[in-house]
Amino acid sequence: MVELSIIIVNWNTGMLLENCLSSIQSNLCDCEYEIIVIDNASIDNDLDNILKQNTQTRIIYNHENVGFARANNQGISIATGNYLLILNPDTVIKPHSIDILIQYLAKNKNVAAVGPKLLNADGTLQVSASRSPTLAREFWRLLHLDRLFSVSQYPLASFINKKPISVDILLGACILIRSQVIKEVGLLDEDYFVYSEEVDLCERIRKNGWRLHWVPDAEVIHFGGMSTRQASLAMFIELYRNKIKFFRKNKGIIQVRIYKLIIWIASIIRIIVCSFLKMLPLRNRDELIAISNNYLALINELPEL
Repeated sequence: MVELSIIIVNWNTGMLLENCLSSIQSNLCDCEYEIIVIDNASIDNDLDNILKQNTQTRIIYNHENVGFARANNQGISIATGNYLLILNPDTVIKPHSIDILIQYLAKNKNVAAVGPKLLNADGTLQVSASRSPTLAREFWRLLHLDRLFSVSQYPLASFINKKPISVDILLGACILIRSQVIKEVGLLDEDYFVYSEEVDLCERIRKNGWRLHWVPDAEVIHFGGMSTRQASLAMFIELYRNKIKFFRKNKGIIQVRIYKLIIWIASIIRIIVCSFLKMLPLRNRDELIAISNNYLALINELPEL
């Protein structure tokens, strides 16, 4: 048994994975650890070369893309660590950050899991945690009203804080969790192919009386969405498919129907606005067309979601 098991799901992000592994090996020094990479049928052919340079890394090759939740569960099932680090391949660990997260959990026995301060490649802040979804918050988010006043998400200013804070949801890019907590609340729900699986997990953790903390002294660069960007329309539909699954599982059928109505109304508004704006000589006309097409596709798929 080791102190830490690092679980990374890879899908066509070979070069980013190489940088991620290098940052782990350079910056993790205070504990024994293992790295488990689960490859979801990548076709970029970089993985074999990367693993030649990282011989202590264990790998599971899947013959098809089984999704983020199921692939993580494959890693969790063979992990031996007291702590589990669920980590995206499009991340770079800053010095001592994992050690800081482990030490924080060791000192705070009522905290189940922690997440770091997430940074963009240029060092600027990313939103590093989220609020639990509700109908009101989703309505606010879909209409982009957080630009006026933050309701659906924590204000970015929250992450300037220099002290740890309690949060609803830790982002799946980097979560350190006690292995005993996974045994208590269960694995990631494999009904979620990608998106919302960490929301569901964090919801179950909090319902079991545990706390989730964001720890700003730990820093991780997150390039963001490098796998899902490869199939943007499909992932856009998948995002809402899994948001609806979350409401169906945790909120009940009445809220699912209301949520679908909210999505439909917001989609119609976005399509109308984009249709008007794309008639203007704007530089982002192609982006507006893509957004409009995404929401048209979402409306068509909505009855089946």
